[in-house]
Amino acid sequence: VCRTQIETLEALAQSLQDRCHILAQAYQADVGDAASVEALFASFPPPQIIINNAGISRIGTLMQTSAQDWDALLSTNLTGVCNVCRAAVPGLLARGGRILNISSVWGLVGASCEVAYSATKGGLNAFTRALAKELAPSGIPVNAIACGAIDTDMNRAHFSDAELDALAEEIPAGRLGQPQEVAQLVLLLLQAPVYLTGQIISFDGGWT
Repeated sequence: VCRTQIETLEALAQSLQDRCHILAQAYQADVGDAASVEALFASFPPPQIIINNAGISRIGTLMQTSAQDWDALLSTNLTGVCNVCRAAVPGLLARGGRILNISSVWGLVGASCEVAYSATKGGLNAFTRALAKELAPSGIPVNAIACGAIDTDMNRAHFSDAELDALAEEIPAGRLGQPQEVAQLVLLLLQAPVYLTGQIISFDGGWT
């Protein structure tokens, strides 16, 4: 599911079908809009695995963060997760399943010049722990991965190569994480015992 890059997602879905011989479908929706999410969930059977990984970032001091920036970050990074989970939980209660949220280490320790982003990810971590307590009696685990610096298009859009190199020097592992590594951890957590729930798992090369 994407908000804007539907052509890219459709190409990925076709590639998955060709290479992996599975059914893959691309959908377009704004997770920050409750009506859009409700319409999305009405278009397919209730899923048993929910991965909330939509996220946006803004770089700048708090004084440089406009009300519009704050609303956009909150809408995508936190309200979006709430909208998706609210739409998904009835199906999970009926069929079982899991919820996995993609968070950030900035939600644990905060980041200068990313106050709004840090606040949304801190909220996501609290949301994860609280929802895990609600759904644990039903055997539905809810966890989050607090990613460190991952080599994504979003980070490359915000930082120069020199800045990313300097960032890598701060990380004990000596490099940025790779999206494929996050995917490997996602798969492991989806296969973990359901007794693992309410956890915020840092994935940051020892950074924090």
